[in-house]
Amino acid sequence: MKGKIIGIASLILVLVLAGFIYFKFYFVFGEGVKAGELNFVVRKGYIFKTYEGRAIQAGFGKGKGANAGSIQSYEFDFSITDPAIADSLMRCGGKLVELHYKEYLGALPWRGKQEYIVDRIVSVRDN
Repeated sequence: MKGKIIGIASLILVLVLAGFIYFKFYFVFGEGVKAGELNFVVRKGYIFKTYEGRAIQAGFGKGKGANAGSIQSYEFDFSITDPAIADSLMRCGGKLVELHYKEYLGALPWRGKQEYIVDRIVSVRDN
């Protein structure tokens, strides 16, 4: 009887742990398109070499007083898992890009440092 209870408790623990890992690292929390000027794309890492990039999104702030209507920028840091997409983006530095991304709740070292993973280039335009 005691062995059966330990077995059932162990199974429940394994299932809860598997569910946590799935939702934290593999469940797509959100996806969408972000546009901005591509700042850089690099391949880096000590053990896992991943592609990391940044796009700068400029716009007007919503602040009050002296900051109302001032130009602000937002940095969109992302990772890329597909080497073909990374190679294409490496040749687009300084251009306006629209990137489709998937957002995860956690980062995995072999997938990249960021929770945002770019999986498609929507468009590329010169400034």
